[in-house]
Amino acid sequence: MFKILFYTPEIPGNTGNAIRLAAITGAELHLVKPLGFNFDDAHLRRAGLDYHDLAVVTVHETLEDAWEALAPERVFAFTTTASMSYADIEYRPGDVFMFGPESVGLPAEVQQ
Repeated sequence: MFKILFYTPEIPGNTGNAIRLAAITGAELHLVKPLGFNFDDAHLRRAGLDYHDLAVVTVHETLEDAWEALAPERVFAFTTTASMSYADIEYRPGDVFMFGPESVGLPAEVQQ
């Protein structure tokens, strides 16, 4: 199954929806701190925390910790500066889909 990586997510509702997606698809959700919310946030609960016990969600202190946990899987960064379209990739089970903070996207240094 696929893995979803949110690098420093800011919007609790988006993360809640990703928790729900992970629960119903069997995907893993990985979150890298700092988080722009806490798990008690009402928006997060409303969007997906009631699915939390059905989803595999891991919170990492640093991006390096996430890389260590996800290695050796392929990582695809979803960003407006990408040189390849998501539709042109032949995905494989275990691939990691990486997304950045909602307000600014993935920093250039993280994309490398």
